[in-house]
Amino acid sequence: MTGYVKKMLSKLRRDERGVTLVEYGIAIALAVALGVTALSNLALDVEGGMIAAGNEMPGERPATQ
Repeated sequence: MTGYVKKMLSKLRRDERGVTLVEYGIAIALAVALGVTALSNLALDVEGGMIAAGNEMPGERPATQ
C-alpha cells in the first residue's frame, strides 16, 4: 500500500496539468478583484452624481442620512 501511495505522489509531482489550472485560478481571482474594485468606484461616482442632482432640484429637501 505504501509503495502505491509513493508511486502516485511521484506521478502527481511530474504532472504539470494542474499547474495550468492553478494559473487560471489566480487569473480569475485577479480579474474578480479588479472587477469588484472598478464597480465599487463606479458606484461611488454614481452616488455622488445622484446626490448632486438631487441637491439641484427645487423643493423641500428630505432628511439626510
